[in-house]
Amino acid sequence: MSILQNLLNLFLQINCPLCERATPNQICEYCVQQLHTYRYPNSDGFWQNPLPLFVWGIYDGSLKRVIKVAKYENQPQIALLLGQWLGKAWLLKSPLSSVKVIVTPIPLHAKKLSQRGYNQAALIAQGFCQITGLKLQKDGLKRIKETQAQYGLSAVEREKNLANAFTVSKPLLHHLDRPVLLVDDIYTTGSTAKSAQQTLHQSGFTVLGIAVVAATLK
Repeated sequence: MSILQNLLNLFLQINCPLCERATPNQICEYCVQQLHTYRYPNSDGFWQNPLPLFVWGIYDGSLKRVIKVAKYENQPQIALLLGQWLGKAWLLKSPLSSVKVIVTPIPLHAKKLSQRGYNQAALIAQGFCQITGLKLQKDGLKRIKETQAQYGLSAVEREKNLANAFTVSKPLLHHLDRPVLLVDDIYTTGSTAKSAQQTLHQSGFTVLGIAVVAATLK
């Protein structure tokens, strides 16, 4: 390799957002290996009613950390990468290989979207659709209620917090003939996903399930 090429590679490197190692990739190889240790062995193992769930990994350790980095440390490219990983898992173990679905992410309220600059769930959905080839309706749902953080709330409080939080957008209503697959970053109690599912059902949509990067399931 030439000296010029070595210098070029050096300038093209960035610091891994998880460990600060120099890397030409969004996440260094070491951290990628660590993240993959949190993979669920069966991504479709929770694909069952009332809201079927497809999940890439366990919401813990370095996977929990990388999702926080993607959301709160201005690293939208990581959300896109996580969506691509979720898409590859879907192609390997898709429970709906013959169904033409429309993918829509869980939305942020406009105020929070303005503060953060992007919706990590929308970027995950974008990466997911890049890999799977499924149709993306990026703004299929809108969050019309500014909800408080779900952390620390009881089940009843979570349900009340999310009551009437979403509405279906006009662009998505043009695809009423297609079932919807929701996409989000994490799944904990499922309150947010179930509220979105209810809103879609009220508008006449069939919700096939939700695909997420990480979940706290056992």
